[in-house]
Amino acid sequence: MGLNFLSHLHALGGGVTEYVIPFLFVLSLVVFFHELGHFLIARWCGVRVLVFSIGFGPEIVGFNDRYGTRWKISAVPLGGFVKFFGDENVASAPTGARAANMDASECAHSFVFQPVLKRAAIVVAGPLANFVLAIVIFTAIFTLYGKQTVSARVDAVQPNSAAAAAGFQPGDLVVAIDDHAIHSFADMQRIVGTSAGEALAITVDRGGTRRVLKATPTLKAVKDNFGNVHRIGILGISRSMAAEDLKLHPVALPQAAWMGVQETWFVVDRTLSYIGGVIVGREAADQLGGPIRIAQMSGQVATIGFVALIHLTAVLSVSIGLLNLFPIPMLDGGHLLFYLIEAMRGRPLSERVQEFGFRIGLAIVLMLMIFATFNDIVHLTTS
Repeated sequence: MGLNFLSHLHALGGGVTEYVIPFLFVLSLVVFFHELGHFLIARWCGVRVLVFSIGFGPEIVGFNDRYGTRWKISAVPLGGFVKFFGDENVASAPTGARAANMDASECAHSFVFQPVLKRAAIVVAGPLANFVLAIVIFTAIFTLYGKQTVSARVDAVQPNSAAAAAGFQPGDLVVAIDDHAIHSFADMQRIVGTSAGEALAITVDRGGTRRVLKATPTLKAVKDNFGNVHRIGILGISRSMAAEDLKLHPVALPQAAWMGVQETWFVVDRTLSYIGGVIVGREAADQLGGPIRIAQMSGQVATIGFVALIHLTAVLSVSIGLLNLFPIPMLDGGHLLFYLIEAMRGRPLSERVQEFGFRIGLAIVLMLMIFATFNDIVHLTTS
């Protein structure tokens, strides 16, 4: 296993343009917009921003703007941060001595002395910026390239499959699953793929007559075009590729924007569904990936083209925005949890309690990073 991993790692690192550059592009764009959300709302609230950094560690290059903010790129490109005036510890507060020596002018521009609603707005602006970035990207793709659809018409039914057991026949057109209208084969795949083991009521049009078929998708490991293995729900049907079933729809900007919102919500819904499945044991946790997996996916998707890479950026942006809203100290959601408690109590939690909470949060984040990296290594050695 060790030699196998080293050979995969060598292959991954062998082409800078194939993996590193796409990875840095995707992650840096997502991180930049996340931190830009914090930055813009902080400026709007009158908070002084000392540092805007893409990456951590030693500074590679940077400059100061006219407001005194240091904009910089740092050596470790695995995230970023903005540092506010008065933000001196894990609780985003100045030390006791520093706070006591602040005059009224300094307090007015310090993050910690802002009303709780302003602090909450500054914190939530980061994840919201990630969602906005995704919506903008999806909107641009739909506007420029339209939407290509393949009708949900059955071409063939695999023997001994869930579809065969349910009574599907070639030529059936799927029009609805449960309460969801189906307009394309992709619509059907999205629902079926996330519903392994769940009984679905599938409405089909068969020669002008509608029938409801009961089918339970089977969980199956399938490989994508790059050899990556995914476990998804499968019915066991193939789509029709007849000319009349292939359509390219031009999309106007307002409709594209709404489709961008729907696409963003789909990623949120799928992510939450997967995490919920992991918690109850319905899904395997080995699909959680870290930086190595993101680098590999970025390189693979980049070979398809820039549009595919920017689409991956949108998906990753939604995932990072959603992750940051989880109520875990160290993440934006942890700060929001503390602010909610402060609003309910009428006063903030003590610095000691907050620091203890952030230590727990740091431990959780580190464990998740280690687990995700382990999954990445296993994925490399088995792919």
